[in-house]
Amino acid sequence: MIIDTTEVQTINSFSTSESLKEVYGLIWIFVPILTLILGITIGVLVIVWLEREISAAIQQRIGPEYAGPLGILQALADGTKLIFKEDLLPSRGNVRLFSIGPSIVVISILLSYLVIPFGYRLVLADLSIGVSLWISISSIAPIGLLMSGYGSNNKYSFSGGLRAAAQSISYEIPLTLCVLSISLRVIRDIVETQFKYGFWGWNLWRQPIGFLIFIISSLAECERLPFDLPEAEEELVAGYQTEYSGIRFGLFYLASYLNLLVSSLFVTVLYLGGWNFSIPYISVPELFEIQKIAGVLGMTIGIFITLAKAYLFLFISITTRWTLPRMRMDQLLNLGWKFLLPISLGNLLLTTSSQLVSL
Repeated sequence: MIIDTTEVQTINSFSTSESLKEVYGLIWIFVPILTLILGITIGVLVIVWLEREISAAIQQRIGPEYAGPLGILQALADGTKLIFKEDLLPSRGNVRLFSIGPSIVVISILLSYLVIPFGYRLVLADLSIGVSLWISISSIAPIGLLMSGYGSNNKYSFSGGLRAAAQSISYEIPLTLCVLSISLRVIRDIVETQFKYGFWGWNLWRQPIGFLIFIISSLAECERLPFDLPEAEEELVAGYQTEYSGIRFGLFYLASYLNLLVSSLFVTVLYLGGWNFSIPYISVPELFEIQKIAGVLGMTIGIFITLAKAYLFLFISITTRWTLPRMRMDQLLNLGWKFLLPISLGNLLLTTSSQLVSL
C-alpha cells in the first residue's frame, strides 16, 4: 500500500494543529487564575501602603517615604525581607501542624476570590451556591489558626488559636443571617437586582440593619481592631503568631490583608451595587452601558468601580483600627451572641415577613 506524500503532510499538519489547540486551551485555563493572583497581590500591596499612610496621617507622623516614590515599595521590601529570614521551628512543638497551619489559612482565603464578580460576567467561577461558598470556605481559616496555636506548644499561641476559633464562630452566624436577608442566589444576580432603581436600589438602603451587622461581623472575621483579641500583644505577646518567623509569619501577615480585601469586595457586591455606579438622576451604567459593553472598556470600567467602592470600605476599616480601643474577650463574645445574633435574626424574620405580605 502506497501512501501519498501530500496525505502524510496533511495528517501531520492536522495532528500539529490539534496539539497546538490543546496547548492553547491549557494556557487559557491558567491565564485568568494568574491574572487574578497578580491583581490580588497588587491589591494587597496597595492596602499595606494605604494603611501605613493613613495611620501616619491620623497619628500626625511621617509614614514610609524612602522605598520607592511616596514609599509605595515599602510593603514589597518587607515581604522580600521576610522571605530571606530564617524559618525557625519550635523544638517541642508539633512540626506538622505548625507548618501546615499558615498554608491552610492563606489557601482558604484565596479560594474565596473565585466567586467574586468584578464586573458584568467577569467572575472566575459563577457558581449557583453563591455567597454561601465564601461563608463555608471562611470557616476553614480558624481551623488553621487553631492548628498553628496548638502546634506551637506555647500557652500564648494556643490561647490565641482558641480565641480565633471562638471569635469566628460567634460572628459567622450573624454574618450568615445578614446574607440570608438578601438572597442565596448567584452573586452576579444579587448585583443585577440592584440595577433597577440605580443608587436607591442598593441593598444598603433596603437592609441598613443588615449592612451594619455585616460590617461589624466582617471586621471581627478579619480580626481587626477593636476585634484583634487572638493576637492581642498586651496579653498574648502575638497570639498564634508568637513562635513564627520568616515566610510563615509573612503568610499570616498576607492572610490578614487578603481577608480584609475579600470582605470589602463582598460588602461592595452585596450592599453597594457592585460595578453599578449610579447617583440620583444620573445613571452612569446607562451612560457607559456597562451591562451591555462586552469589550475591554466595559470590563475596565466595571473593575474600576468595584475596586473604588471596596477601597472606600477599606478606608473605613483602616480608620477604625487606629481610632477605637481593643475590646475585652467577654465584651466581644457578648456583642456577638447577645446583641448581633438576636438583631440579625429579627432582621431576617422582618425581611421574610415583609416579602410574604407583598406577594
